[in-house]
Amino acid sequence: MKKILLAFLCILCIHSAWSQDSLVKKRKIVRNGSFYFSWGYNAEWYTHSNIHISQPGLNTNFTYMNVLATDHRGWDDHLLQKQLTIPQYNYRLGYFFNEKQDWGFEINFDHTKYVVTPDQSVRVKGTINGRAVDTTIVTGEHTLLWMLNNGANFLQFNIVRKLRIVDKMNHNVQFDCLLKAGIGPVIPHVQNTIFGNANNPNFQFGGYNIDADLSWRATMLKHIFLEFQSKAVYGQYFGLKVYDGLADQHFGCFEVALVLGACFNL
Repeated sequence: MKKILLAFLCILCIHSAWSQDSLVKKRKIVRNGSFYFSWGYNAEWYTHSNIHISQPGLNTNFTYMNVLATDHRGWDDHLLQKQLTIPQYNYRLGYFFNEKQDWGFEINFDHTKYVVTPDQSVRVKGTINGRAVDTTIVTGEHTLLWMLNNGANFLQFNIVRKLRIVDKMNHNVQFDCLLKAGIGPVIPHVQNTIFGNANNPNFQFGGYNIDADLSWRATMLKHIFLEFQSKAVYGQYFGLKVYDGLADQHFGCFEVALVLGACFNL
């Protein structure tokens, strides 16, 4: 009986030690994760783009070819005298998974503005009001006004890889390089006038985008960071609302952003 009791106590001790060890390991796994959030402002440069217009009720189907557009930054003109969300802004919400915190996931929203440059010569080719056309127009209020000025708006879900550059210099500053790539929807605010006919401006889901991002992050006092980001984006827009019809286009974008953020270990 004593032997049985002794064996039972040994098994109980081993089980208790194993359970405590497992609990410690689980706690370590949880503590290894970290969240971060950032807010900043951005600038963009766009490739030329074709804008295809389809208005079946007007017997119109044509393309504005090789159109040039610019961003509308807003933060370079009296930033502190306007609402924070009026200029081109961006925010990030991310989580690093593992002990080294070198792999993570990020939700990334870029409020970017796309405005077709006025007074540029653009070729128009297709059918307008049932008549074949192949001509050149000058963009303006009577020919083409095209603005995603409340946002071309890239929403992205990114995988993040962190590369440690300098680790805890003077125990206060840490430098990292972050590589990001992902995909997500675009949520443009579409406002346009096509040969004098204006649409009803509104937000809509209007396609998708993919991105690749190279960022440099300096973390200070363990929790505050400043990050400079450069990224390439490809946006495919379709089903954009115009007067009595729809439009589609696609373009590339190079973006830079400066953000301020905070990170919290669990």
